[in-house]
Amino acid sequence: MSAHRSGSSGASRIPVLLYHAVMDDPPQWIAEFTVGPRAFAAQLDAIAAGGRTAVPISALVDHLAGRGPLPDRPVVLTFDDGFADLPGPTAEALAGRSMPATAYLTTGALAPGGRSLLPPGPMMSLEQAPLLEQYGMEVGGHTVTHSQLDTLTGAALKCELTDSKKALEDVLGHEVTHLAYPHGYNSAAVRRAARAAGYESAVAVRHALSSARDEPYRIARLILRRGHTVRDIEEWMAGGGAPVAPFPDSLPTVGWRWYRRARAAVRGPVFAG
Repeated sequence: MSAHRSGSSGASRIPVLLYHAVMDDPPQWIAEFTVGPRAFAAQLDAIAAGGRTAVPISALVDHLAGRGPLPDRPVVLTFDDGFADLPGPTAEALAGRSMPATAYLTTGALAPGGRSLLPPGPMMSLEQAPLLEQYGMEVGGHTVTHSQLDTLTGAALKCELTDSKKALEDVLGHEVTHLAYPHGYNSAAVRRAARAAGYESAVAVRHALSSARDEPYRIARLILRRGHTVRDIEEWMAGGGAPVAPFPDSLPTVGWRWYRRARAAVRGPVFAG
């Protein structure tokens, strides 16, 4: 058993799943992180069969802050970037199973004339964000350009966090308090900046299960790849198949962060990790 795991029950281990596009013919740059609609439906059915109750990220955050209980076996479904399937068949598949979710939108990729590091792809529009809420989805920020936040200077970091937050609040008509770090990349300085910008939480990746002891500004998620099967979902729903957060960053993670910072200083902002 991993040294990061704790507890003996799947109920103490909270899967927070990270999806991107749900489509059969994705652009090559996102294909590895794309799930087809039939596979997605089978995964949702496996989540339900595993006895998990879907909740939005706000419910987990409230629990971490001591503001409210969670169901006995929660699961959180999240969707990054804002691909075109999200306000249509993907939201319909979730709503048809009464599964709330959280969508983190990259505003520069969704607004007309916006600037983004994301390569071209089929995206929803920023004006469709209220439609997600009509389907029962929660909307959070995913920055303006999808920059690697832990490589940015203070001013640029602040703009990525606050400008995207304001763009979403303008179209939704209410405050946006949840954030997803692009690529999952963060640092202590980025986490402090997220708090200062008015976010109540931020999700990372970490390739781990979350827990009732997780850190609100780097909540662990499990990223879905095209090779994942229903069996993988079943194992995660049972509380296995991954370490359990919180845990310190590994030495390779820290080293990779410093390498990316040095690269960014020479090359400027880039999309991929």
